[in-house]
Amino acid sequence: MSSRKSPWYWVPSLYFAEGLPYVAVMTLSVIMYKRLGISNADIALYTSWLYLPWVIKPFWSPFVDIFKTKRWWITAMQLLIGGGLAGVAFMLPLPFFFQATLAFFWLMGFSSATHDIAADGFYMIALETHDQAMYVGIRSTFYRLATVLSQGVLVMFAGLLESATGLSPLEIKVSADPNAPAFAVYTNAQPLPGAHPHDKACFMAFPQTVRLNTANIPADSAKILKQFAMEQNQLHGFVPLDEVAAAGKVQKSSWWSATVSTPLGQWLRTHFGVQKEVQTSGMEGNVALVQIRLNQKPEPGKTRVLITSYDKGDKSIIQVGVGRLEFTESNWDKPAWMVVQLDPKLTESSEASFRGLSGKIPFSWSITFFILAGLFVAFFVYHRFALPRPVDDKPGSDTTPSGILKGFVHAFATFFQKKQVVAGIFFMLTYRFAEAQLLKLVSPFLLDGKDVGGLGLTTGQVGLVYGTIGIISLTVGGIIGGIIASRGGLKKWLWPMALSMLLTAATFMYLAYFQPDSLWIISTCVGLEQFGYGFGFTAYMMYLMYYATGANKTSHYAICTAFMALGMMIPGMFAGWIQEQLGYARFFEYVMICSIIPLIATALLKIDPAFGKK
Repeated sequence: MSSRKSPWYWVPSLYFAEGLPYVAVMTLSVIMYKRLGISNADIALYTSWLYLPWVIKPFWSPFVDIFKTKRWWITAMQLLIGGGLAGVAFMLPLPFFFQATLAFFWLMGFSSATHDIAADGFYMIALETHDQAMYVGIRSTFYRLATVLSQGVLVMFAGLLESATGLSPLEIKVSADPNAPAFAVYTNAQPLPGAHPHDKACFMAFPQTVRLNTANIPADSAKILKQFAMEQNQLHGFVPLDEVAAAGKVQKSSWWSATVSTPLGQWLRTHFGVQKEVQTSGMEGNVALVQIRLNQKPEPGKTRVLITSYDKGDKSIIQVGVGRLEFTESNWDKPAWMVVQLDPKLTESSEASFRGLSGKIPFSWSITFFILAGLFVAFFVYHRFALPRPVDDKPGSDTTPSGILKGFVHAFATFFQKKQVVAGIFFMLTYRFAEAQLLKLVSPFLLDGKDVGGLGLTTGQVGLVYGTIGIISLTVGGIIGGIIASRGGLKKWLWPMALSMLLTAATFMYLAYFQPDSLWIISTCVGLEQFGYGFGFTAYMMYLMYYATGANKTSHYAICTAFMALGMMIPGMFAGWIQEQLGYARFFEYVMICSIIPLIATALLKIDPAFGKK
């Protein structure tokens, strides 16, 4: 290499920049559209298509190999992503913002997928194999940090702007108390807001402090209360009618269900499932209804939008139903309804608070996306100087139309002409065959009651165990895996890492059979499994780099990642169905049996002992 800049100068920032636009397109867009009043049906339909660029990116990866350098593609795409983010910010205040912002999100999606191709290719060109192994955990860590920033800090920042640009925030406190009155449903009519003079417009809650008994109530009673709130909010125009347009539709049994899945499921339950009579209690967590009022009539043609959401405290206390209420000059003097409900597994005293914001939502999100756009301009400027200039980073020799076409064909053809192509693709598709199924059921297993084989944790406890301890363990496992692999090489650590990822899944078999009450034991088991997954995943990422080594490594690595995504998607699609047939304990036994397939795939590989070794 002609440049010997330390990888610390550019690897963290490059993969931080790689993670931001993906989360902006796939996650921030959903939150933003929900805040702006787009229906759930439209959000689900249109934002799901935004994932397409990452699915089909291998098809234009050869173009990145042929035309220009990887360094050029990285900086050019960062500038283009910044332009796309600025475009979203500019379009939000316009009447046709939904169509316009979707167009810019599409632009960002293709730009981000192209950036991923170039960044991964540059990583393999600019670093020796032992450095690739050393920093594989570091790059994953900064990618995850980007997701934390996007999903956490940026959403919080947009919320702060909403709070600062609107009416005073509405605060509602909810406490769960075993000694509270058995039923505390607040449905009494309150005086009109005109009887509560204020100096300026504001939203009010009746009551502002809710006290709920932790004893569960009949499910029918809870359903009636929720239905009342929904119908009243629709009747007075606080929520759009299409929020529940699809509710109540009876779905017909499909051919697949009638002829394949139902008979097969019955056979699995009979021969392998746990024959256990499940008793349903017919009870749900306690429910309270809270009135929301506006004290002043909005100006003609103006709408006051109130968005209520969880603020802080125990996440076992939740808001149910629509959290976006629209107050106009025609309905401002009517009560809107907010529904709060306790987790049925919550038995101890606890508290949570909810906040209602009524600020300038388009303005708040415009500022947020402008900041992201400025950040990518900074990435563009920084990486123009910080990225090294490897001598191997050069465009293809023939950039004529016919040469580009030949390059495309050559890139795909040579991928399938590599040594051990069958064993390699089999490994890419199956290394996470067991883990892909396990990951889909971790949260449901932790949440489901012990009567159906779960652990019966509250939502707040799951957030601590899996969302905090699990993520930390996963990150630490990845970093340690990268450091160790850089010292001994991939061949030396392939089997220890594979066994680490697969055998630590046995912790869930233990949890399913013994169903411990100790949160410390559960946290230890989840942390151990996630550490093993992070540690073992290092070998998988290193093998993708190893397989892509040689000419057209950028294109080949992109194709490898497509097989990686496919290997994660397909097993996860049927994991939930299998669990429903077998029960949790037998399902985790099945997952351990499935671990045999990745071990066979690992045994078939032949790897250069020097790869990844310093």
